[in-house]
Amino acid sequence: MTATVTLDGVERLGCFGAYDVRGRAGRRLTEDIARRIGRSVAMVLAARVVVIGRDCRLSGPALSAALTEGLLSEGVSVIDIGVAGTEEVYFAVMHCGACAGIAVTASHNPADENGMKIVGAACRPLSPEDFARISDLAARPWRSASVRGRGRVSSKAIRDLYARALVAQTDIDALRPMRIVANAGHGVAGAALDAIAACLAEAGVTLDLQRLNHRPDGRFPKGVPNPLLPERRGETAEAVKAAGADLGIAWDGDFDRCFLFDHTGAFVDGAHLSAVLAADALSGDPMATVLHDARVAWPMIETARRAGGQAVMARTGHVHMKRAMRETGAIYGGEISGHHYFRSFMACDSGMLPWLKVLARLGREKASLCELVADVASAHPVSGEINYAAPSPGAALDAVERHFGIEASTDRFDGLTLTAAAWRANLRASSTEPLLRLNIETRGDGALLASLREEVDRVLRSVAGCARRM
Repeated sequence: MTATVTLDGVERLGCFGAYDVRGRAGRRLTEDIARRIGRSVAMVLAARVVVIGRDCRLSGPALSAALTEGLLSEGVSVIDIGVAGTEEVYFAVMHCGACAGIAVTASHNPADENGMKIVGAACRPLSPEDFARISDLAARPWRSASVRGRGRVSSKAIRDLYARALVAQTDIDALRPMRIVANAGHGVAGAALDAIAACLAEAGVTLDLQRLNHRPDGRFPKGVPNPLLPERRGETAEAVKAAGADLGIAWDGDFDRCFLFDHTGAFVDGAHLSAVLAADALSGDPMATVLHDARVAWPMIETARRAGGQAVMARTGHVHMKRAMRETGAIYGGEISGHHYFRSFMACDSGMLPWLKVLARLGREKASLCELVADVASAHPVSGEINYAAPSPGAALDAVERHFGIEASTDRFDGLTLTAAAWRANLRASSTEPLLRLNIETRGDGALLASLREEVDRVLRSVAGCARRM
């Protein structure tokens, strides 16, 4: 693979996706490219101070150093928070009043890949125009001298402040002693979890935390840290059962996504967890707005309706969700992929606030997580996300629309959505991986869900030539 690709006759860097930078380290994302991205961010955002943090990937130090060099060469002062989660970068941007923040991470992608997530001042997502300008400028190997002088780099420890800020948003009085299995997946969640647990202990709340894969290891020896994949859930599920835990928590590599398991070891689907968190947010502000992505809609819509609030659909992806959170003033937003957004957290996603909110809810209702999720899971069965490799994604969407278009209405707001009286399905191309993603939901009908999964699978395989992927 080369570092550049040609689109519409214009050479562009292949590591630039729809809204993030991501690619194989040393191939699509090199130190030279990282240096150019630093200079481009400085120029496009007119930045004076930028926060940088990185996950534990082995390529992280070199790429972060090159990124820093590019920023410094344009007169930007860099605040380096070291190995950190993406949301710690967000917090540092606000705390330090920085002009931008860059998390050097490839999140849940394989260990040999890396990337960057970029936010502007006050953690605002970049506009498509600014992101495109950064991409265009970074593709140019220019060497013009800066007229702004050289910036300075400093290191700053913000983790304790970040942990205290999250605990301050938690209903401490509702928390009760619980046994929790916490699987960091050898990503960077462990240190943040420890800091939060220490703050809770200071407040008199002691949790029995059973830590798994706690130490960062950028080789990810047990596989990619992506609990959305069924094959990455078994260790957490078994540990929950073995420990007799009340629940389990797992995170992806940069812990901006959070996944929960109930006391039986059962995985809580992201659509159902989002509905639970939306209900919790609306309990304190019943007329508020909550956001959901296009992949699964009915659990959130019904939750908001019962509370007297409003559910609004946003395009899938953290940049689109962050923008919609600000535009609508939503109190909470949830994606089925495990991203959870909070107005109280700079309208950004956090992988730590969800489990804190759930623990408080369990304490207030004196219920188990299984009981908390039971009603929404029964009323709205979901397929979970099913991935396909497609030789022609557009042709695959067209084939599914032709097959089901007679019995369901269709729209192309975000991929293809089919809506019938008793079921709804969404098929869309991933923004971060070369895959089509399928999600199906029904109104309380598990048999119909299974039948639809088989029928859509048959169309994708036999008509569109797709191949199922784990």
